[in-house]
Amino acid sequence: MLTPFDKELLNIIQTRLPLESRPYAKVAQWLEVEESTVLERLNWLKDNGYIRRFGAFFDSACLGYVSTLAAVKVRPEQVAAVAQAVNAYSGVTHNYERESEYNLWFTLLTADQAEQNRVLAAIRSLPGVEGLLSLPAIEKYKVSVEFSL
Repeated sequence: MLTPFDKELLNIIQTRLPLESRPYAKVAQWLEVEESTVLERLNWLKDNGYIRRFGAFFDSACLGYVSTLAAVKVRPEQVAAVAQAVNAYSGVTHNYERESEYNLWFTLLTADQAEQNRVLAAIRSLPGVEGLLSLPAIEKYKVSVEFSL
């Protein structure tokens, strides 16, 4: 269960994490605790599934990367195994199950189109996969998401 401290910490790190050599020390100063307390709580939050990924956003297209949203039709009994296999690719940033014919969706970011094609082909050949749609963005819209706790 999240504590009031955890909620305040998560609110800060979502949008106000400072860019400096010891950002967690600064956060600790704001929260009036030791830096080790901030680090321990962040580790606990990650270990207990409250934080999945922690990192910066960058404009991948400006850096030459290619991305796609993929929709996969997976036999229901294979969804968990396919999701686990999809998550093993470092370029997968989101992976979620949906209630539809195409029941597993993920985003994939790769260094070039050839790598994207290789990854999608490998996923397409996984046991239980009956179809895969690659839906690259024609136009991008970035929405800033912040969860107020």
